Amino acid sequence: MQLTLFSKSETTVLKEGFTLEEVFEAYFSCRSNKRNTINALAFELDYESNLIQLWKELNDGSYQPGKSIAFIVHKPVQREIFAADFRDRVVHHLIINKLNPLFEKEFIQDSYACRVGKGTHHGINRANKFIRQCSQNYTKDCYVLKLDIEGFFMHINKEILFCRLQKFIEAQYKQNDKELVLEICHKIIFNSSTENCIIKGSTKNWDGLPKNKSLFQSPANCGLPIGNLTSQIFANFYMSAFDHYMKKEIGIRYYGRYVDDFIIVHPDKEFLKSLIPQLSNFLLSTLQLTLHPKKIYLQHYTKGVKFLGTVIKPNRIYIANRTKGNFYNAIQKHNQVVLNSKPTKTEICSFLSSMNSYLGIMKHYRTYKLRRNMLLKHIHYWWWNHVNLTTEITKFVVKKRTTKA
Repeated sequence: MQLTLFSKSETTVLKEGFTLEEVFEAYFSCRSNKRNTINALAFELDYESNLIQLWKELNDGSYQPGKSIAFIVHKPVQREIFAADFRDRVVHHLIINKLNPLFEKEFIQDSYACRVGKGTHHGINRANKFIRQCSQNYTKDCYVLKLDIEGFFMHINKEILFCRLQKFIEAQYKQNDKELVLEICHKIIFNSSTENCIIKGSTKNWDGLPKNKSLFQSPANCGLPIGNLTSQIFANFYMSAFDHYMKKEIGIRYYGRYVDDFIIVHPDKEFLKSLIPQLSNFLLSTLQLTLHPKKIYLQHYTKGVKFLGTVIKPNRIYIANRTKGNFYNAIQKHNQVVLNSKPTKTEICSFLSSMNSYLGIMKHYRTYKLRRNMLLKHIHYWWWNHVNLTTEITKFVVKKRTTKA
């Protein structure tokens, strides 16, 4: 079936394409997360016309990704971010909405990143369960091997990724717009974000960032920009080959992965040692990725293991010191806002988002005293004029203003 779009000046005949309803659905999904950004607000001024124009461009083949904004964040670690133009984010949601149901069938249970019902908390609990089961409730010896991939996002090979994605879509995707989905995926993956970006802030912000963590330093034809929804999901798909190798070919029972951070629990320490070069060879030969030589951790489970912002020990999960430090620094940053002036609505929203993010992580563990002491001792008293804290110390909310009769 052909799709025909009519305008005042011309008629364009298109191949089987996306529906306007799908584009609007992607927009509303995207808007729910990015509605307050300048980019999103500008698009929203005439969002219906903008979405119709985007729909036409996608279907007639004229769509091209726009400029990204590149900047550096320092928490939880120094990292390079590329913020795509809002209309491109709509396209990312459109593609992921179509492919995610198929990806979910492809991914193993213990792949945790960017998946509904998974995430860091789920990954931490699974790792804790692995240790408890492997050690038979802490009565037997077992060992924990934790590995990391060096410069993961910056070294994802675009040709390998698209080749695997193309085979996957051709085999699994049954909709009539398959050809168009592949075309847009190709444009997203092979878009050169570094050649088409705006630098936010000073280039000095990149000082101290390792070369293997910058897209500007990536090998030719490699690297996905951190900050895009498609980058996160495609990276997960890229690593699914490794996940299946671990589970099906090697037969590892206790294995879990969050992005490029993965953990293996086994009763035999020598087996885990022998596994390291084997995994290194697979990653290099199949995915052109390298294990980080300085981030290889192999210890008895009683020593504890750092995983996803926590330290897992027998019968107890602690919040890692870095998480505590970042929480304290975030408090001090927001305290600076109220020292000389009343916070704006945007600054209050930023405070709530930041504080509640940390509290949302910490409430899952035995941190009541830590949360109470950190907040009551360090939050500037002016903030209490604008926000309230729940009794359980799990969430800040905006203080309701009473109106005079």
